[in-house]
Amino acid sequence: MNIANRFNNPFTLFFIVLGLVLIIFILWPLLGTVFSADYGLLFEDAEIAREVRESILLTFYSGLVATIAGLVFGVPLAYVLARKDFHGKSLIEAIIDVPLVIPHSAAGIALLFAFGQERFLGQFFHILHIDFFGQIAGIVVAMMFVSIPFLVDSAKEGFKSVDPRLENVARTLGASPRQTFFTISLPLARRSVISGSILMWARGISEFGAVLFLVYHPRITPVLILDWFGLYGLPHTLALAGLLILISLFIFIVLRLLVQRGEYK
Repeated sequence: MNIANRFNNPFTLFFIVLGLVLIIFILWPLLGTVFSADYGLLFEDAEIAREVRESILLTFYSGLVATIAGLVFGVPLAYVLARKDFHGKSLIEAIIDVPLVIPHSAAGIALLFAFGQERFLGQFFHILHIDFFGQIAGIVVAMMFVSIPFLVDSAKEGFKSVDPRLENVARTLGASPRQTFFTISLPLARRSVISGSILMWARGISEFGAVLFLVYHPRITPVLILDWFGLYGLPHTLALAGLLILISLFIFIVLRLLVQRGEYK
């Protein structure tokens, strides 16, 4: 069946038009920012260039650390939620999704209250020589808080798609629960886990409000964009925003392509 025959249904064509409107809605401001920016402004001054470089590296590094932490703590929880039924399961699932509905400024206040230097958790981690206020650890915590639902929900759906009979067969053949998880469950759910990790990383590096309340300095790029808007005006801010969009899209697309390539091997 050729393309013309596939889309000759008026109802399908109507849906396509609606979809194109949404795509244009997303692309228009992104392309406008990318192609309107004067990127030379970011490199005409050595101090500005250094600030941009350090901010972008800090942003992506913090997002990566937050995602790794999310994998360590989130994937086991996702597996339990996918495989076990117990009282309070719905409550736990709701708690995991709460960061999705909390305003970012409110999330920042909550994190400041929990991990501030005068609070119990802040004092406890301070004993371990880990501080959050004004530190990279605070950026990681803020990014992880707002983005962890994407990883847990995606991984949970991936584990649900794995046939439990495969795990049962592995157990009857003598595999331990740990061996079954790492040789059967996790490999079969890897696409969902990787997709959730990419979404978590992408959501983390885009966070602004929660990070701002906990860590103003050192500044991640979203915070730096706000500062530059007041210091230098729109041209510098537009260039920085465009650069961040380009780098983020490039990494996001590459990661997506690698996931798809791995699926077809």
